[in-house]
Amino acid sequence: MTSRIQALAKKINMSYDEFVGEMRKRGCSEPTAWKLWNGVYEQFDTYNDNDIHLSNLRKAADVLQVKTGRLLDK
Repeated sequence: MTSRIQALAKKINMSYDEFVGEMRKRGCSEPTAWKLWNGVYEQFDTYNDNDIHLSNLRKAADVLQVKTGRLLDK
């Protein structure tokens, strides 16, 4: 099963290593970047402005050059 992040990364020809490297540049740990890459964040039901998971999703959206909403359930 492909996560949203993997699908978006594929569209811009970004590998896992490139994604992790870009996330690290933005202060995200490698284990957290791995969780994002594999869609673990998709299991969360609610987010608020101070939520660490939402902060990491914003970083991932920046890396993938999309809006954060593209990574969340509708």
